[in-house]
Amino acid sequence: MGDGNENSSGKQVIARAASVLKALENQRSGLSLAQIAKAAFLPRTTVHRIVAALEAQQMVTSGAQGIRLGPALMRLAASAHTDIIGISRPFIEALGRATGETVDMCVNRGFHSVLVDQYASDRELRVVSQVGTAFPIHSTAHGKAILAALPTDQRDRILEAPLEARTAHTILDASALLSEIDLIRRHGYAIDNQEHAEGVCGVGVHLNTGFADHYAISVAVPYLRFLSAKDQIVAALRKCQVEIESILGR
Repeated sequence: MGDGNENSSGKQVIARAASVLKALENQRSGLSLAQIAKAAFLPRTTVHRIVAALEAQQMVTSGAQGIRLGPALMRLAASAHTDIIGISRPFIEALGRATGETVDMCVNRGFHSVLVDQYASDRELRVVSQVGTAFPIHSTAHGKAILAALPTDQRDRILEAPLEARTAHTILDASALLSEIDLIRRHGYAIDNQEHAEGVCGVGVHLNTGFADHYAISVAVPYLRFLSAKDQIVAALRKCQVEIESILGR
């Protein structure tokens, strides 16, 4: 009986700690104990004890502006990020060889999708960007694939802001983008038809990784080759998506 009670108590402590950490997610300026207690549906005295224990492990940090996620969690998040890139890399390379085109892997950062890994095509006419490049989320295939997967409130905040026109083809109307998002969800992939750069097209899919960060992979194609190769690229990209997600257990 004692073991069962200890087990139950241990699970409760972990669940409460997780509730506190979730309450602090995306709170860059920090929260007070009272705000955390309200968000986590826990008594303030309980939150105080949990925060003290988490702070001792550098999972949270407290300062003048309140309590925020700590450096230990940031290191764990960075480790998970690296693992996803490492896991995906062989499949991204296989996709690049199968299509003969450049393959990009991006992660969402606010209003942008940021390039974190790339397999560069070796063709003379190719599309290559520097790792670390931040693309407006509404104007690329990988960005729109992420946009279609974001929670509604996060997506709406992006669509309510002024959208940058990168080319004459960039979709700037929020209602038109919402219609495209519906199509992306139905078809399972997004298309960039010269919306980010003239003469450049792309196909992108969102990766269901199980992590808080949103990742996508896309194939970047010169416009001259896009129409004739689109169906083959979509099939190869969807295969790559399934393979990566199966490794991640999604």
